[in-house]
Amino acid sequence: MIDLALSQNKEIFVLNLGPQHPATHGVLRVKLLMDGEYIVSAEPVLGYIHRMHEKMGENRTWAQFMPNTGRLDYLGALSYNHGYARVVERAAGIEVPERAEYLRVITVELNRIASHLLWFGAFVLDLGGFTPLLYAFDDREMILDLLESVTGARLTFCYFRFGGVYNDIDDNFVPGTRAFIKRLRKRMPEYHNLVTKNIIIIKRLRDVGPISAGMCRRYGATGPVARGSGINYDVRKNEPYSVYPEFDFDIPVYEDGDSMARYMVRMDEIEQSMRIVEQALDRLPDGPVMAEKVPKIIKPKPGDYYSVVEAARGTFGVRVVSDGTNTPYRLKLRSPTFSNLSLYGEAARGMLLADALALMGSLDLVIPEIDR
Repeated sequence: MIDLALSQNKEIFVLNLGPQHPATHGVLRVKLLMDGEYIVSAEPVLGYIHRMHEKMGENRTWAQFMPNTGRLDYLGALSYNHGYARVVERAAGIEVPERAEYLRVITVELNRIASHLLWFGAFVLDLGGFTPLLYAFDDREMILDLLESVTGARLTFCYFRFGGVYNDIDDNFVPGTRAFIKRLRKRMPEYHNLVTKNIIIIKRLRDVGPISAGMCRRYGATGPVARGSGINYDVRKNEPYSVYPEFDFDIPVYEDGDSMARYMVRMDEIEQSMRIVEQALDRLPDGPVMAEKVPKIIKPKPGDYYSVVEAARGTFGVRVVSDGTNTPYRLKLRSPTFSNLSLYGEAARGMLLADALALMGSLDLVIPEIDR
């Protein structure tokens, strides 16, 4: 870090990071003001892939908007299915059968693991290591096979319905999921030996990109970014929903606030998601996967409704305003990654360019969810 106030170098220049730089996971441009190799200021520039999802939600029926949720955070689409389904069910007074709630949690947590695995491989790739990406995608493919068998998709899932889920699991899903968890548990020590304990990774991440708890609160950062800065907040624990209160799991929190802490939060969350999935499989009840007498045309009572879920990147909130018709009067999406990115300008100030890329990767950005 340098003291920018004391810098007398007059050869300040502008460097455009993106919009197609390989270190950005999506179409993001960051306008950097550089003093040599050091960053004087960093300004994220959005708008390259804006698709007006919220306005689309106001021009479709309540059910027609559900596929859009899988196009926001395409790496963790099921959490976004869940958030939207919950707010509409609350507005319309729809009760979800217990088996459907268990299936929702199982599939969401598998999707969370898949998201973290992709982040793990891509993050190390940003830092110059190619091999971990191949290992991570190998494990992630098994999850996608499982989710495809029940949802029919491998990425932009649209499995949830108002009142339950699209269909029940098949006979191979439970043994296949147990086999995957057994395999991944054996692989986690390999990941830690290959990456976490690697001295190059340690030097690139430890004490790099410090983000304080105060900065997280100022910008509204949530998820692993906030938990890596010592903020013990997870919607699944702090504002319990679905059947999460029935499961025993921990929320990983690290006080260091650096890029290594954010890395460790996500690696630990993979372990905790496996715990949740195992418990859900052990307790999976029989019964229907859809509520009875769900109206074909949803017309919630006039009112203002809000719901939050814990997505892979933080708190995802959905606010809908109903005027009693079959389309939302207003739909507002609270994007976790937008808040996490917002702190980048302050956090990157004074950093070396190479370290700022490590900081960016540790935020786990999915640009289509920000630039929605």
